[in-house]
Amino acid sequence: MPPGVRLGIDVGSVRIGVARSDATGVLAVPLDAVPAGVDSWGAVSALAREWEAVEIVVGLPLSMDGSEGRAAVLAREWVEQLSERTDVPVRLVDERLSTVQAQRALHSGGRTTRQSRSLIDSASAVMVLQSVLDANGSGEFSGGGGAAP
Repeated sequence: MPPGVRLGIDVGSVRIGVARSDATGVLAVPLDAVPAGVDSWGAVSALAREWEAVEIVVGLPLSMDGSEGRAAVLAREWVEQLSERTDVPVRLVDERLSTVQAQRALHSGGRTTRQSRSLIDSASAVMVLQSVLDANGSGEFSGGGGAAP
């Protein structure tokens, strides 16, 4: 994987969670989520330019059996729209359980569900992106992420 900043995206119906990596591809950190809707693609494209991203990784919410439900279809449609608005390569990765893992991490840090609502989307984006970064270092995907079919 070439060096450079990567963006991680968790597509939600209310907010789009966003994370970025450091330039060495070791650590993912959250950025502010952007509101979902027609301006979300432009906002993410602007963040890719701002951070000089070399790739955008978008979580694909597959069912536990690997099938695609409505959320996965919406994520694919969102990626199509984003791809039309940026020259940065965009790829989908399996994000099963990333939101659950993010909620657990926030709760273990002492945050209640109410306190974590505004953070959960970007925390999920961190989980998606970190799984890709970790896989690059270890040669395999772990946790709630992985290569999407």
